[in-house]
This record gives sequence, structure tokens and C-alpha cells, in this order.
Amino acid sequence: MADIIEHAPSAAAELSITSPEAPDDRDIAEQEAQSQRMGMGRRAPIIVGLMLGMLLAALDQTVVGTAMPHVIAELGGQAQTIAWVATSYLLASTVGVPIYGKLSDIYGRRIFFMGGMLLFLLGSALSGASHDMTQLIFFRGLQGLGAGAMMPIAQAIIADIFPPVERGKWQGLFMAVFGLATIVGPFLGGWITDNWGWRWVFYVNMPVGALALVTAGFTIPSIVSHRKHRIDYSGSATLIAWSVPLLLALTWGGNQYAWDSWQIIALFVFAAVMLLAFLLIEARAAEPIISPRLFKSSIFSVSSLATFLLSAGMFGAIFFLPYFTQYVMGESATSSGESLTPMMLGFIVSSIIGGQLLSRTGHYKILALAGFAIAIIGMLLLAKMDASVSEPLLIRNMIITGLGIGVMMSLFTIVVQNAFPVQQIGEVTATLVFFRSMGSTIGLSVFGAVFTNALTADIQSNMPAALKPFIPISQLTNLGQTQGGSSDLQAAFARFGPQGEVLYHQLLEAIKVSFASSIGEVFLMGAAMMALAFIATLFLKEIPLRKSNRASESEPAPAQVEIGL
Repeated sequence: MADIIEHAPSAAAELSITSPEAPDDRDIAEQEAQSQRMGMGRRAPIIVGLMLGMLLAALDQTVVGTAMPHVIAELGGQAQTIAWVATSYLLASTVGVPIYGKLSDIYGRRIFFMGGMLLFLLGSALSGASHDMTQLIFFRGLQGLGAGAMMPIAQAIIADIFPPVERGKWQGLFMAVFGLATIVGPFLGGWITDNWGWRWVFYVNMPVGALALVTAGFTIPSIVSHRKHRIDYSGSATLIAWSVPLLLALTWGGNQYAWDSWQIIALFVFAAVMLLAFLLIEARAAEPIISPRLFKSSIFSVSSLATFLLSAGMFGAIFFLPYFTQYVMGESATSSGESLTPMMLGFIVSSIIGGQLLSRTGHYKILALAGFAIAIIGMLLLAKMDASVSEPLLIRNMIITGLGIGVMMSLFTIVVQNAFPVQQIGEVTATLVFFRSMGSTIGLSVFGAVFTNALTADIQSNMPAALKPFIPISQLTNLGQTQGGSSDLQAAFARFGPQGEVLYHQLLEAIKVSFASSIGEVFLMGAAMMALAFIATLFLKEIPLRKSNRASESEPAPAQVEIGL
């Protein structure tokens, strides 16, 4: 805090001269006045509208996966086109996040939150009416464009109507919605598909979305900057030009194409060139989409790194836990989708309690360190599980992991919002969400490569020597063939009599042990990422949570100091 006070006069002076994002007193005063006039009766409908919007976006990512077998049965499609249904949504939502965040700072939150929801609902209606996979892929991308606006702007609106000291309990509640969607989504998607048909997985968004849209339209305040702004078109274009190829390379690598194929290498090279161009453009832009000046704040830099690592480790656990229950514990594919429930329950409880503690104490660093410490313990416990693990032990380990992760999902958002002036809340919030999305994509890609290599080596070492000449290792490392081909394998082994039956069970045990071991390596890497995030958080500066969205004249906002340096 001492270095902030020491540099405050010169920093504030530099802001008014050199920073294109210098505060406009009228903007701050107008927003502060609106916030003060809002009682809880006025804020409650806003919160309801925002939560409905976030619930729509979060549920959509879980219910659609459940309906995909029915979609394929009706519309057809190869493995590549099926993957694009998820990829198009991911690309559109991730790339749009920082652009929406910056524009919402300039033109106000309401227009972009409502516009994003309209795009999402339009994409939902068109997806439900799709006649082939090409249409579904395109319309899912349209949905993603809408979802990319809803999540970061909802968090920014919460920052607009609540000062930093009060945001914890509300942001924690919003993250609990994400956990609830993960639990409810597979059940809801399966029920809707079985009873109404897969198209209603998309159509059901319409009434809920309409309610959220009307609520948002009547309740969200409209606050627009009085200054003239320059839109960073070049930065937006190059952001898309580097992030899309990078996400494609990470999504396709090891799946559609080998990691050393010319397609993946070309995508990485092109992404690197465009990233360099993006950085050069942003360094010279009057009002960049992602300002390099943000990273002069150690609070923002540390929070971004910790969020990136947290997201990578968390989504690795979420993705591979169903595989563990399915291939190691022998649960059906349907039941394995429910296996995340204990972890998400821990996540929900931790999000809510952590948010309350943050609002009551105002201390975020100790909460973050405690969360990472618990998450490390949970991940290590998951990594130690072998093929003989019991279900109660698995549930305990998942709950511990969820308790650690949940407290941190909204915490870093509040930390960076507290460190920057109100004019940049949309930008810093969206940039943090962008790093979270990139972390999950890169984490899954790295974990997938580790898992595949470990599984190949483990099956090679655990497989009975008598079977190695007759059964290709590649057949046993293919998840679909391993799960669906066991009856065929059993029939083949049965022709050899009792000895064949013994060999068959030895093979199944080898596969089970190999999956447990290779997934354990993934969890161990997740624990390492959480440990790196813990170390990074040790360097996180703790400044008091402001009790107002406007910093007092005697105590300038930290961001005004750090950005002006």
C-alpha cells in the first residue's frame, strides 16, 4: 500500500495526459448516483435476470452433449462434423469475450448483454430447426457469439451495482449457478430428449430466455460514457486471427490430426505470427481491446496467471473423472455423466461460503491460498486412486477437490475489478474470462496428450504377454472401442475354452489398471498446476476492497496508479 501512496500524485497526473482511458467524472458520478439510489428491491430483479442468462449459457454446454446421439441418428454426420458442433460454440464464445467486454465499457452493458442474449436465443431457435449438421454447426456458432457476451458482462454488471466489498457474496452465487448447471444439465438434457425430442433441448431456452430478456430490459441501468472513443478494429481482427487458429490446433491436435502434422504445425505458426502482430497493434492503439497496460498491474498479472492455471487444472478433473468411473469402476456411460455431482456440490458450497467470507472479511489472499491448498490435496488424493478404489473414497476426494476450486472461481474476478477504475471493469473482467477459457482449452489439450501417451505405455506393460502378438495396443487405447468392443472380445476368447476366459479377464484387469494409472497421471498434473497457481498467488498484493465504486480523493484507486506508471 505504501508504494501506491508514494506514486499516487504523479500517477494521477499521468492519467489525465497520457492514458486514453482517463476517467470521466460525469461517468463515475452518474454510475455512483444510480448505484446509491438502488435499494435491494431494485437490485433483486437485475440479479434474477443476470442469473437466468448465465444459467442458460451454462446449461446449454451440458444438455447438448446428452442429446448428440439422437442428433446424429437423425441428421447423420461423421466424427469431424460432430466435433465441430462443440468447436464452433467454443471458438465463437471465447473469441467474442474480450471484444464484448471492451465495447460494454464504451457503450454500456445493457445493449451488449441483451444483444448477446438475443443472439443466443436466435441461435437456439435455428439450432432446433436445423435440417443437417452444417446448419447445426453454424447456428451453434451463433449461440456461442451470444454466450460470449452474457458471462463477462453479467459479472461486470454486478460490479456496476455493488461495490467491491459486497461483490463476493453475489459473484459466489453466480459461480454456484455454474456448478448447478453441471449437475442438472445431463439429467435435464436426457429427460427432454427422451420425452420431447432433441430439438427441444434448444427450444426450451426460448421461454426462459424471453423472461431473462424482459427482466434485463426493464431493470439493468443504462450508463454510457460521455467521452468519444476509438474502436480498435485492427486489434479485434488480429485477436480473432491468432486465437481461432490456436484453439483449432489445440482442439484438433491428437484427434483429427497428429500433433506433428503439417496442419497443426501451420495453425500454431500462423497463430504465433498473428499474436505478435496483435501485441504490436495493441501497444500502439489508442484504446486497445486488451491493453498491455493492464499487465503493469501486478494484481492483474498474478490473477490472470492463477486463473489460467486454475481453469486448466479444474477442467482436466471435470473431463477425466467420468472416464475414471466408466472405465475403472465399471459404471455405464449414462451413470458416469452423474459422477461429477459430488465435486460440483462441493464447488457450490465453497462458492457461496467463500463469497460470504470475502464480503465479510475483505481479505482475498488468504482465501485464495486456502482454496489452492485444498484443491492440491484433493487432486493428489484423486491421483493416488488405483483400480481398487471404493466409491465412498472417490466421492470424498471429489468433494475435497470441489471445495478447493469453488472458492476461487469468482474470487479473482473481484480482485481485478477492485484494482481498476469503473471505466475498465468490462475490459478487465472479460480479459480474465478470456484467460479462463484459454486455460481450459490448453489444459484439456495437454492433459489429453499426457493421458494418451501414458495409457499406451501402461497397457503395453500391463497386458498379458501371451496376448500382445494378437491384440493391437491402438485398439485398447481407443475409448470407444474399449467400451463397446468388450462383448466381441469376450466371444473371441470364449472359442479357446476355459483358458480363453482366464486370458479375457486378465486383459480386462490390465485395461482397468492401465486406465486408473494413466488418469492418475492427469490428476497429478492437475495438482502441479494448482501448486504453480498457489506459488503465483503468494505474490498477489492485497489492497482493501473499496466500499464504493468511486475512489475517494484522498485514497486513489490502485488501478489509476499502476496503469499510469
